[in-house]
Amino acid sequence: MSRWQNRKTSIYGRLGRLLLLAAAVGILAFLMLYAAGMSLIDRFAWDGNYLAREGQNRADSLQAYIEKNNVSTGDSDKLTVWVKKQAVVAIQIYKDGYLVYDSNYPDEIFDPDEYVLSEETEQYYTLNFSDGSAEVFLYGFYAYQFYNYVLIGDIVVAFAIFFCVVMGGIRRTIHYIRKLSEEIKILEGGDLDYEITVKGRDELAELAEGLNSMRKSFREQNRREEETVKANQRMVTEMSHDLRTPLTAIMLYTEILQNRKYGSEEQMQEYIRKIDEKARRMKLLSDHLFSYSLVHGEKEKQQTEKVLLRAALYDMLSEAASYLEQQGFRLEMEAVWEERYIRIDPDYLGRIFDNLTSNIVKYADRESPVAIRSVYVGSMAGVSFENRKAQQTGREESTGIGLRNVAGMMHKMKGVCKISQTKDSFRIVLLFSGCEKTAELPASGGKKSRSKKRQFE
Repeated sequence: MSRWQNRKTSIYGRLGRLLLLAAAVGILAFLMLYAAGMSLIDRFAWDGNYLAREGQNRADSLQAYIEKNNVSTGDSDKLTVWVKKQAVVAIQIYKDGYLVYDSNYPDEIFDPDEYVLSEETEQYYTLNFSDGSAEVFLYGFYAYQFYNYVLIGDIVVAFAIFFCVVMGGIRRTIHYIRKLSEEIKILEGGDLDYEITVKGRDELAELAEGLNSMRKSFREQNRREEETVKANQRMVTEMSHDLRTPLTAIMLYTEILQNRKYGSEEQMQEYIRKIDEKARRMKLLSDHLFSYSLVHGEKEKQQTEKVLLRAALYDMLSEAASYLEQQGFRLEMEAVWEERYIRIDPDYLGRIFDNLTSNIVKYADRESPVAIRSVYVGSMAGVSFENRKAQQTGREESTGIGLRNVAGMMHKMKGVCKISQTKDSFRIVLLFSGCEKTAELPASGGKKSRSKKRQFE
């Protein structure tokens, strides 16, 4: 919008044009009313014999004044007093045809040869003075007050029209201002989805657009804050769930050591090492939890490590197998390690296997084996877990937090988490990116491993 358009559509521009229009309408109305009023007064004064009647009334009044005050034609002072009381009357007195008094020049002495009564003068009255009769030429502005009344009335009516035009023109603007005020109160009440009405292209419209922009900004800010709070709560819940898994393992290994259920010194040291590893993992998780609470949510990890497939998963699977066997599970393992690399985050990988083993311990049937197999699909490789579900009678139901954590961490590592389950069975496949394409995804089942050494070599 150009600067000229801004001026034309601004409140100042519209108000200026409105005032000019109102002034033009008021002046036009004044001229028309004044002309009509003058015409009516003239018709009333001249056509209705008003002037003649009023002149006769003034002549009668002067005659009464003369008789009462014994006024002669030479008493200019008394005559002047009467004329001033009449306000709109002037008189000339002719004695024997000569001018002896003129109210316009009351102290003047007139030359008898120059001021004589004209024979054409018809509008005069013969009055009786104390020194004899005389002709009085009486003329007055009898309709003067009517002209004043019409003028004042026309001015008042013209101003009223001007005022009405102005108020009618700004009525829409005032109504719009009131509407904006009501809508602002709606926003103050917290309804940020209510859209402010935008009308026109003036400063009020710009204000309304600004309010709408501010409303959208506040709404977006509130939405982000709500999402941040929810993300923070979700991260705290997930991290809290992940903390429980290594803590359970620590309690198990501690119970083994306290009851001296280990077979040798080497096995005891292995349990101590696992306790230390789990404790360090809990320390790392608690550090992450503290960081998440500071930044209101977990930040995406952008960097992963390129690790040989066997090196990445061997220790994790061995630890998971050992833990599950100690919990009374039978395992069926089939792992083939191809020479390829996958991309992982070690912290995420440890949390994933902790969640999976914890999920199996809680919800798997100990009477049926747990199948663990290596998996290759295209350029991705990983591992699958499959088990039968235990009866849930008298046991807590799953919240699904652990599996959501697993799926979320696999997504952050650019991997894939596939979960399939029925009423009686559960299967999860973890595929990591960064590998060469080889075989297809194996079907459920496979040969049972006969020795633990053979399982991962």
